[in-house]
Amino acid sequence: MLTIAQATYDAIVAHAKRDHPDEACGIVAGPEGSDRAERLVEMVNAAGSPTFYEFDSTELLELYKEMWARDEEPVIVYHSHTATEAYPSRTDIGLASEPGAHYVLVSTREHGNNPGPVEFRSYRIVDGVVTEEEVNVVPELPGRETGN
Repeated sequence: MLTIAQATYDAIVAHAKRDHPDEACGIVAGPEGSDRAERLVEMVNAAGSPTFYEFDSTELLELYKEMWARDEEPVIVYHSHTATEAYPSRTDIGLASEPGAHYVLVSTREHGNNPGPVEFRSYRIVDGVVTEEEVNVVPELPGRETGN
Protein backbone atom coordinates (compact mmCIF):
# COMPACT_ATOMS: atom_id res chain seq x y z
CA MET A 1 0.00 0.00 0.00
CA LEU A 2 1.12 3.53 -0.77
CA THR A 3 0.52 6.01 2.04
CA ILE A 4 0.78 9.58 0.82
CA ALA A 5 0.16 12.95 2.45
CA GLN A 6 -2.74 14.99 1.09
CA ALA A 7 -0.39 17.87 0.21
CA THR A 8 1.85 15.55 -1.86
CA TYR A 9 -1.18 14.00 -3.57
CA ASP A 10 -2.52 17.49 -4.38
CA ALA A 11 0.88 18.62 -5.73
CA ILE A 12 1.19 15.59 -8.05
CA VAL A 13 -2.35 16.15 -9.37
CA ALA A 14 -1.69 19.90 -9.84
CA HIS A 15 1.52 19.14 -11.78
CA ALA A 16 -0.32 16.66 -14.03
CA LYS A 17 -3.10 19.17 -14.74
CA ARG A 18 -0.66 22.06 -15.31
CA ASP A 19 1.39 20.12 -17.87
CA HIS A 20 -1.65 18.74 -19.73
CA PRO A 21 -1.81 18.10 -22.71
CA ASP A 22 1.82 16.91 -22.28
CA GLU A 23 2.67 14.20 -19.79
CA ALA A 24 4.06 15.39 -16.46
CA CYS A 25 6.69 13.46 -14.54
CA GLY A 26 8.53 13.60 -11.26
CA ILE A 27 9.86 11.83 -8.20
CA VAL A 28 8.94 11.95 -4.53
CA ALA A 29 12.02 11.20 -2.46
CA GLY A 30 12.16 9.91 1.07
CA PRO A 31 14.67 8.59 3.60
CA GLU A 32 16.36 5.38 2.46
CA GLY A 33 14.43 2.30 3.55
CA SER A 34 11.53 4.26 5.04
CA ASP A 35 8.86 4.14 2.29
CA ARG A 36 8.02 7.75 3.31
CA ALA A 37 7.16 9.96 0.33
CA GLU A 38 8.34 13.29 1.73
CA ARG A 39 10.02 15.52 -0.87
CA LEU A 40 8.32 16.09 -4.22
CA VAL A 41 10.59 16.98 -7.12
CA GLU A 42 8.81 18.00 -10.31
CA MET A 43 10.88 17.03 -13.33
CA VAL A 44 10.89 18.30 -16.90
CA ASN A 45 9.43 15.94 -19.48
CA ALA A 46 12.35 16.10 -21.90
CA ALA A 47 10.16 14.48 -24.57
CA GLY A 48 7.59 17.31 -24.33
CA SER A 49 5.01 14.77 -25.48
CA PRO A 50 1.34 14.00 -24.81
CA THR A 51 2.01 10.28 -25.28
CA PHE A 52 5.21 9.55 -23.36
CA TYR A 53 7.64 11.01 -20.88
CA GLU A 54 11.38 11.04 -20.55
CA PHE A 55 13.38 12.39 -17.64
CA ASP A 56 16.12 14.82 -18.68
CA SER A 57 19.29 12.78 -18.06
CA THR A 58 21.28 15.70 -16.62
CA GLU A 59 18.43 16.73 -14.31
CA LEU A 60 17.94 13.11 -13.20
CA LEU A 61 21.64 12.64 -12.46
CA GLU A 62 21.68 15.82 -10.37
CA LEU A 63 18.61 14.63 -8.44
CA TYR A 64 20.22 11.25 -7.74
CA LYS A 65 23.41 12.96 -6.50
CA GLU A 66 21.27 15.12 -4.22
CA MET A 67 19.31 12.11 -2.95
CA TRP A 68 22.53 10.16 -2.26
CA ALA A 69 23.94 13.12 -0.32
CA ARG A 70 20.74 13.28 1.76
CA ASP A 71 20.45 9.49 2.27
CA GLU A 72 17.25 9.49 0.24
CA GLU A 73 15.80 7.24 -2.42
CA PRO A 74 12.93 7.55 -4.89
CA VAL A 75 9.80 6.44 -3.02
CA ILE A 76 7.40 7.46 -5.80
CA VAL A 77 8.10 7.78 -9.52
CA TYR A 78 5.10 9.46 -11.09
CA HIS A 79 3.85 10.56 -14.47
CA SER A 80 0.58 11.37 -16.14
CA HIS A 81 -1.37 9.90 -19.00
CA THR A 82 -3.30 12.54 -20.91
CA ALA A 83 -5.53 10.40 -23.13
CA THR A 84 -5.54 6.93 -21.57
CA GLU A 85 -6.28 5.29 -18.23
CA ALA A 86 -3.83 5.43 -15.34
CA TYR A 87 -2.25 2.06 -16.11
CA PRO A 88 1.39 1.47 -17.08
CA SER A 89 2.05 1.13 -20.80
CA ARG A 90 4.59 -1.35 -22.17
CA THR A 91 7.05 1.55 -22.38
CA ASP A 92 6.36 2.52 -18.74
CA ILE A 93 6.99 -1.07 -17.65
CA GLY A 94 10.24 -1.17 -19.61
CA LEU A 95 11.44 2.07 -17.98
CA ALA A 96 10.61 0.93 -14.42
CA SER A 97 14.09 0.56 -12.94
CA GLU A 98 13.39 1.14 -9.23
CA PRO A 99 12.01 -2.13 -7.80
CA GLY A 100 11.34 -0.53 -4.39
CA ALA A 101 9.43 2.46 -5.77
CA HIS A 102 5.73 3.07 -6.06
CA TYR A 103 4.86 3.95 -9.67
CA VAL A 104 2.02 6.47 -9.60
CA LEU A 105 0.01 7.26 -12.70
CA VAL A 106 -2.41 10.16 -12.95
CA SER A 107 -4.84 10.24 -15.86
CA THR A 108 -6.00 13.71 -16.90
CA ARG A 109 -7.98 12.36 -19.88
CA GLU A 110 -11.40 13.28 -18.49
CA HIS A 111 -10.94 16.93 -17.50
CA GLY A 112 -7.50 17.88 -18.85
CA ASN A 113 -6.24 20.97 -17.04
CA ASN A 114 -9.76 21.99 -16.00
CA PRO A 115 -11.24 21.45 -12.55
CA GLY A 116 -12.49 17.96 -11.94
CA PRO A 117 -11.31 14.63 -10.62
CA VAL A 118 -8.42 12.61 -12.00
CA GLU A 119 -7.67 8.91 -11.95
CA PHE A 120 -4.80 8.39 -9.44
CA ARG A 121 -3.39 4.86 -9.17
CA SER A 122 -0.24 3.26 -7.81
CA TYR A 123 1.67 0.16 -8.87
CA ARG A 124 4.71 -1.89 -7.99
CA ILE A 125 6.64 -2.88 -11.10
CA VAL A 126 9.31 -5.53 -10.56
CA ASP A 127 10.93 -7.51 -13.38
CA GLY A 128 8.17 -6.47 -15.77
CA VAL A 129 5.37 -7.62 -13.44
CA VAL A 130 2.78 -4.94 -12.64
CA THR A 131 0.85 -5.14 -9.36
CA GLU A 132 -1.69 -2.47 -8.47
CA GLU A 133 -1.73 -1.36 -4.85
CA GLU A 134 -4.12 0.59 -2.66
CA VAL A 135 -3.50 4.31 -2.20
CA ASN A 136 -4.09 5.71 1.29
CA VAL A 137 -4.21 9.53 1.34
CA VAL A 138 -3.69 10.88 4.88
CA PRO A 139 -3.79 14.48 6.16
CA GLU A 140 -0.05 14.22 6.87
CA LEU A 141 2.49 11.46 7.26
CA PRO A 142 2.96 10.29 10.84
CA GLY A 143 5.86 12.01 12.60
CA ARG A 144 9.30 10.47 12.66
CA GLU A 145 12.28 10.89 14.89
CA THR A 146 14.93 13.03 13.23
CA GLY A 147 18.03 14.87 14.18
CA ASN A 148 17.07 17.79 11.91
